[in-house]
Amino acid sequence: MRKICVVTSTRADYGLLRWIMEGIRNAPDLELQVLVTGAHLSSVFGLTYREIEADGFRIDRKVDIEIESDTSVAVTRSMGLALQGAGVALQELKPDVLVLLGDRYEILAVAAAAAISRIPVAHLHGGEATEGAFDEAMRHAITKMSHLHCVAAEPYRQRVIQMGEPPDRVFLVGGLGVDSIKRHRLLGRSELEPAMDFRFKARNLLVTFHPVTLEDSTAAAQMTELLAALESLHDTGLIFTMPNADTGGRSIFEPIERFVADHANAKSYTSLGQLRYLSCIAHVDGVVGNSSSGLAEVPSFLKGTINIGDRQRGRLKASSVIDCEPERGAIRAAIERLYSSSFQADLPRAVNPYGDGGASEKVVEILRRYPLDGILKKSFYAIPGHP
Repeated sequence: MRKICVVTSTRADYGLLRWIMEGIRNAPDLELQVLVTGAHLSSVFGLTYREIEADGFRIDRKVDIEIESDTSVAVTRSMGLALQGAGVALQELKPDVLVLLGDRYEILAVAAAAAISRIPVAHLHGGEATEGAFDEAMRHAITKMSHLHCVAAEPYRQRVIQMGEPPDRVFLVGGLGVDSIKRHRLLGRSELEPAMDFRFKARNLLVTFHPVTLEDSTAAAQMTELLAALESLHDTGLIFTMPNADTGGRSIFEPIERFVADHANAKSYTSLGQLRYLSCIAHVDGVVGNSSSGLAEVPSFLKGTINIGDRQRGRLKASSVIDCEPERGAIRAAIERLYSSSFQADLPRAVNPYGDGGASEKVVEILRRYPLDGILKKSFYAIPGHP
């Protein structure tokens, strides 16, 4: 029985990890361990660990990193608490493999704890680029502290190999978000409206905007521009999901709350949960903001995405993604393009670059079968023709 410990820290990564957790739990030769940390344990972000328990999973350890503030000092303190807490938890759980997804600062701290504890790491969604956020550097750092790599697209596989990771440990599995879309029975509008306490209009947009963490104090100003662009859309239902626990994230909360209080057509949610979130995408006309979901999941719905600013710069994008600057005029123009007949006519031909599903099963098989003897020691792989 291999003990596989899955770490989740936000509503977003749990939505991607859920079906891997299900697969591990159902595998006769694997034992699932769940370590919860980050925003899951914060009342500000909705205590979303309860969604994990509601799905029937046992949480083996909780590591509270006290993310009640979003200053640089507070975030680095949270990283320290994550490192310390994960170190203790991993010594108690003693997993054979630790599963980490993505690029968040608390996940970097857990990866460091695993390295010191001599626990192999399987990293998901490595090799990607987000040039506007410090997540970029953290993602690549986690890659170098990991031993198995499950990536979402071939260019990302090549990038992980370029970083010196042995090709036989880098697996192309596709995007995990596509699995969530295919596995959920999405809610119809008549079910979704009471579940959200929101009445959809003839036109509707889902809005998710996060700070661009490599820019100094731009979050509030960019949010002001976005809200100004949405101000005149009185006939459009506006559904806001609140930002992640990132540096500068709190400066976005208050403007959204004021906007919602002043606009009967708008409503905000700390966490919709995966089922309501994906169902919401199915019933809106498009997604506006700078969330990775707009690039990785929304194209599978054949819906448009307005991708604002630089946070996701460098990621693969479908033809359904409209890039624009974080300025009200550019955002208004992007919204007009999203609703244009020519853009809508092209949407059925959009292809999601993150695949068409099946990633979770592939990851579980890798966790079951890849030999672990000697896995902690790896040689830097030099691309042929390079020193």
